[in-house]
Amino acid sequence: MFTCKMPGTVCAGENALNALGTLCGGARKAAVFSDRGIQASGALALPLKKLEEAGIDYTLLCDLPAEPTCDQAQTVVDAFRAVDAQVIVAVGGGSVMDIAKLCSIASGEGVTVRALLEDPGKGRKAVRTVMIPTTAGTGAEATPNAIVAVPEKELKVGIVCQEMIPDAVILDGEMIRRLPLKIAASTGIDALCHAIECYTSKKATPFSDLYAMEALKLIFANLEPACLDSEALESKNAMLMAAYYAGVAITCSGTTAVHALSYPLGGKYHIPHGVANAMLLMPVMRFNLPCCQAHFARVYDALGHKGAESEAEKAAWLLERMEQMVKRLDIPTDLKQYGVPKEDLPGLVKAGMEVQRLLGNNLRTVTAEDAREIYAGLLG
Repeated sequence: MFTCKMPGTVCAGENALNALGTLCGGARKAAVFSDRGIQASGALALPLKKLEEAGIDYTLLCDLPAEPTCDQAQTVVDAFRAVDAQVIVAVGGGSVMDIAKLCSIASGEGVTVRALLEDPGKGRKAVRTVMIPTTAGTGAEATPNAIVAVPEKELKVGIVCQEMIPDAVILDGEMIRRLPLKIAASTGIDALCHAIECYTSKKATPFSDLYAMEALKLIFANLEPACLDSEALESKNAMLMAAYYAGVAITCSGTTAVHALSYPLGGKYHIPHGVANAMLLMPVMRFNLPCCQAHFARVYDALGHKGAESEAEKAAWLLERMEQMVKRLDIPTDLKQYGVPKEDLPGLVKAGMEVQRLLGNNLRTVTAEDAREIYAGLLG
């Protein structure tokens, strides 16, 4: 048996933000989660205007850290508990949406973020959630996952609780029109990682294959124009759809070794999640080639390309095209820029191998020696 759980309502495309008042479900007051960068960019103004037009009072919770630790997330949960809100509206990227989702399930007695790390099943949805992503990549608007760093482990950890699946989502290209190239590129590659990892996961199902493949079609056609052309609103809307589809695929299936090995890079060195995944995408895909060649060939066929005849040729083209996208978007592909010393290699391997929740999904078994070779390639 396989299942597919996703948000109850998704509004997408031009003027999708007009639905915000209705999606708040008659709430008197909203807790609006965002961050100072989004607020300063002006991207928060339109959602707030829509709430005001709907007659919905709101409290802003904007002091949200990027790549939060579990304790930083708890501070936000405590602040939210003091707000008498009937709906959460999250306007932001993955970290904003993840913290908002945690707040939606952490209102019970003794339900702290650290408690959820130990037992995610303690969480119970207590307030309606509406997600408005401001990046086209994380897919957090579709998933039951929240990622937090655990300082003493120097590792990022995923809290997975079905209660965190959002109630509603708004995908509106206006929210990513002014997104800086650096962020657009790294989050877009994150969506690519989600899609290709879920499609090649041991836990893949017909549902995850469907959504992952549709995401891949959209990403290959739209990632570069969406990032490189500020006026390419059609491509931006397509990338928001792709990121959402890839998020649904995560919920149905699960990511694999790219995400598993990236968690220590974010947890210890604070490398942005999308950048860490971009660094590991090609090394892991090449490592997986012996077990995933047929999968890669099917993606080639679905993209409608011609010329390659054998399965091996199709897979080779796909890997080369993914590498071209990473290079063209100028995303870092090694750890030199982040000052990671070669002496840290044993610690990276140890931390990466602890993420068995995701390594277990990888079609090709990843040993500690395999992880060592992959990390060593990033260290130069």
